[in-house]
Amino acid sequence: MCSVGDDFWKSSGRLADGREIIYFDESPGLGRASVPDRRPLTEVPAVTAPPGGPGQDLASAGLRWDALAGEWVIIAAQRQDRTFLPPPTECPLDPSGPGRLTEIPAPGYDVVVFENRFPSLRGLPPAAPGGSVAADAPAGAGPPETGGVPGRPPTGRCEVVCFTADHQASFASLPPRRVRTVLEAWADRTSVLGATPGIKQVYCFENRGEEIGVTLHHPHGQIYGFPFVTPRTASMLGQVKAHAAAGRGNLFDVMVAGEEAAGTRVISRNEHWIAFVPAAARWPYEVLLFPLRRVPSIPALGEAARAAFCDIYPELLRRFDALFGMPLPYIAAWHQAPAGDEFACREFALHLQVFSIRRAPGKLKYLAGTESGMGVWINDITPEEAAHELREAR
Repeated sequence: MCSVGDDFWKSSGRLADGREIIYFDESPGLGRASVPDRRPLTEVPAVTAPPGGPGQDLASAGLRWDALAGEWVIIAAQRQDRTFLPPPTECPLDPSGPGRLTEIPAPGYDVVVFENRFPSLRGLPPAAPGGSVAADAPAGAGPPETGGVPGRPPTGRCEVVCFTADHQASFASLPPRRVRTVLEAWADRTSVLGATPGIKQVYCFENRGEEIGVTLHHPHGQIYGFPFVTPRTASMLGQVKAHAAAGRGNLFDVMVAGEEAAGTRVISRNEHWIAFVPAAARWPYEVLLFPLRRVPSIPALGEAARAAFCDIYPELLRRFDALFGMPLPYIAAWHQAPAGDEFACREFALHLQVFSIRRAPGKLKYLAGTESGMGVWINDITPEEAAHELREAR
């Protein structure tokens, strides 16, 4: 066990099938990682040269290159049998107890992270000639059917993050100390996965609510280690580069300063963070939470910013729930600089995007043909009105 802060301790073990499990404890010496997983699971073989090499089938799992969009698509047909909305008495994210063995062998936990049993991405990437990691497909390259680059194995890492052992809790109900432990877990996993060969971007996120597509109600999130830079991040970096090349400074700084000066869309702020509805919000209720001192990633946050996050973020989530007097379905997505990208590490601004697909009581925001087909968004609520409603929500 090792300390990851003055009040946080990390220890790791293995589940019955070989997957890694990592406990982030708020007290030392609990020995949770040493509790054995007694389930009769088939061991997952270690992957160093994953399936999908020459002559191997990528039909059901792999990365395929969309030549027209210039983006990778993950094919994960093997995930069809993953756990789907089990009753509370069979939740696999609860601690194990007498007569019921779960994904977490210990009888209790504070925050725990483990490899997903049904991952979209898994394993180390194949090495390119000379021992380096195989490079991304070049822009414009086609899929195998058109004689372009072949598909790639679905390498990377998918992890589950359980925020609390309390099945009935929510992130908004967590005390500041627990929020800090989750933040430390995100920071740790970002550092570890970001330093893993072949992983180019680390994405921490939470989905909440069946309307969003959640299949397990226990308070939890996920972490993806992507073997490529995601389209959203690549697009943002392109805008930041163009803005800087035009001699207009850092685009993130300009945007945050403009929102702070205008104030019309600001929801809340403290000494270290500011939360506002973006001027061009796509979703009816969408908020961006930025640290006031620009940093590229969660691990780069200073002590004061980490402590201040533990107050402002749960408050923001409680505002979401107060909007319509009911738990609001949402996605909370951390945007971080890609790993090993010198420009991004210098110019990208870490931020948390939180948005809901609910637009009114009993009404959801469904993607229309313009949005699904053409990527042109139409918002039913003005960002200024959404900001006003969130400021008033208590």
